[in-house]
Amino acid sequence: MGSTKKNIKRVIIGIAGTIVLLIGLVTIPYPGPGWLTVIAGLAILATEFDWAKRILEKTKEKYERWQQWMKRQSLFIKVLFWLMTLIVVTATIWLLNGYGLINDWFNLGYDWVRSPLPIFN
Repeated sequence: MGSTKKNIKRVIIGIAGTIVLLIGLVTIPYPGPGWLTVIAGLAILATEFDWAKRILEKTKEKYERWQQWMKRQSLFIKVLFWLMTLIVVTATIWLLNGYGLINDWFNLGYDWVRSPLPIFN
């Protein structure tokens, strides 16, 4: 009986950790807690899976190295990084029809802001 409870707990942790990890992976390019969410997902998985512990440690190390590298960069590189981030965020909002929704809510009449993806129109 104890082994069944342990297996159920392991499956629940596996599912929860995977969901958090996937959300983190999707949100990495965006400002906010993308990497923090990845690390949280790995930390959840690491409570039950040794492979997740290894990946968690490597991920934290790489993230810290990235942060240190960014601190050493010139203003030009930092601005370029944030500009690319802005482009990714803007394009994502457009593709997911965020601007189209605002256009509809406020009856702005700017049809060109709608997503080109038929699923969102």
